[in-house]
Amino acid sequence: MRRVIVDYKKLNKDILNLLVDKFPDGYSDKDIISFKNHHNDTIEAVEVKTNDTIYLVKISARLAGVMQDYEEDNPSDSEIPTSVTKEQVGEVDLED
Repeated sequence: MRRVIVDYKKLNKDILNLLVDKFPDGYSDKDIISFKNHHNDTIEAVEVKTNDTIYLVKISARLAGVMQDYEEDNPSDSEIPTSVTKEQVGEVDLED
């Protein structure tokens, strides 16, 4: 399974749908995953999954607002995608 880190600024519609579906009332501290990047900076993210990919969406003060705005503009009747391409999210593959 691929693991991909995505900044909230590069979220596409499909990943936003995944986030809103998984966290309809927003995420809490227990949903946050912390890890160190290659610069030894602490990164905090929330996890969403498709059939073949785990997305770690980096959080910031603005992510909750982006999710809220998206949910209000787009009712959650959409399907969860089975895959999203590198070009859509600006992929950083953690398996290398």
